[in-house]
Formats: sequence, structure tokens, C-alpha cells
Amino acid sequence: MDLIFKSIIMGIVEGITEFLPISSTGHLIIVEQFLKFDKQFADMFEIVIQLGAVLSVVVYFHRRLNPFVHEPEKRKETLELWKKTIAGVVPALIIGGILGKKISEHLFNPLVVSIALIVGGVILIAIESFRKKERIFSVTEITYGFAIAVGFIQCLAMVPGTSRSAATIIGAMLLGATRGTAAEFSFFLAIPTMVAASAYSLMKHASHMSLIEGEALAVGFVVSFLVAWAVIAVFMNYIRKNDFKPFGYYRIILGILVLIFCLK
Repeated sequence: MDLIFKSIIMGIVEGITEFLPISSTGHLIIVEQFLKFDKQFADMFEIVIQLGAVLSVVVYFHRRLNPFVHEPEKRKETLELWKKTIAGVVPALIIGGILGKKISEHLFNPLVVSIALIVGGVILIAIESFRKKERIFSVTEITYGFAIAVGFIQCLAMVPGTSRSAATIIGAMLLGATRGTAAEFSFFLAIPTMVAASAYSLMKHASHMSLIEGEALAVGFVVSFLVAWAVIAVFMNYIRKNDFKPFGYYRIILGILVLIFCLK
């Protein structure tokens, strides 16, 4: 199969799954089994196209995230949000730097993905069924302690199939955030997280890329950005009226199917 065509498929999968609590990395690993990507290129490709999806957050929430389009009081509020978001990514930088290589070597396989999908689905349904009282109704109410706590919970997503958005959304909800606030902060936290991960991956692998691999990477990046942009709008509208239980059931069903596939 043509590498560019494969990159389009992977970009679509990434764009659809990055911000839904169903694990984009898990889906990419599963799809990769059928597309037969080169392992070294696939590792970098998956991380960099996630950045494409994450940059759609910057576009979608550009007024909220750009401190220079507001009056002074709002500007201060936006800068504070950025500081808290960056504080929230520190745990992932530290733990990822220590354990990232070992996790990549030993856990990036369909069996681990299937188990993580099922466990995460059960937790997601349980959280929605036994909700704590909500006390944080806007990202502006988030404290540094809250941001760092969610940042540590985000580290669970280093296990493929867990889902970065699921971990951060569930964590934020457990800490008292509303569903919408949890999702929004999860989106914001993805920006510095994926910028750091993509920059590291590019520095490590870019010199070994061929021209066609570079073109495939660019295509996948753009496709994931465009698809994710549309998905964010639909997702934010969805969670204003609905809960996350359908995503939990989806994770369990998909995890069981992948587990059956692994045991064949």
C-alpha cells in the first residue's frame, strides 16, 4: 500500500480519536498492524501527527488561548491559564523522560492496548455512575495544585490504550470539575505535552527520514489537524447534553475484540 495513502488513513484515525476518551495511540497501534508501517518510522509518525490534532485546539479555542486579544484583566486570566497548563505537563516530562523508552519497548502491543481499553472503559462508566459533587465550573477556577494533580494522572496514558484524554478527563472529574471543564482542560494540557513529545521525536529521528517519509509525515499531520478540528466542535457540543458512558462501552467492546484477535 502506498505510504502517502497509509498516512492519510492514520491521520484520519488520529484526528477522530485524539480528543475522544477512547485512546488515539491504541487505535493507531491497532491500525498499524494492518498497514505494516516501518516500526521506527511509525513510532515518530504517531507522535508527530498527534501534534497536528493538538494544534486544532489552538485554532478552535484561539480567543480563549490568545492573551493578546483580550482586555488587560482577561489577558492576565489567560496567561494564568497557560502557566497552570504548563505546570500540569511537568509530571509527564519527568516521568516520560525516565520511563518513556522502557514503556515504548515493552508495552506498545495490541494485548496491552486491549486490557487498557477494557479497564479504562469500566472506570469511565463507574465515574459517570457515581459522580462526586461538582465544584469547578470553569477552567479559570483551576488551581496550580489541581493542574499538577491532573498532570500526574495524565502519566497513566503512557500505557497505550489508556487514552491521554480519558485519563485527564476522568482525573479532572474526580477532582470536582464539570464534564465540560474537564474536557476543555484536557484539550489545553495536550498542547505543551504533544509539542514536547513531537519535538523530542523529530530531533531523534528526523535525520534518518527519507523524502517520501517526510512527505507522508506532512500529509498525516495536515489530515489529523483538519479532522480533529471538526471532531472538537462535535465533541464539545455532545458533552453539553450527554455523558461519557457510550465511550466507556465502546472501549470495552473494542478491547474485547482486540483481545480475541491477540489470542488467535
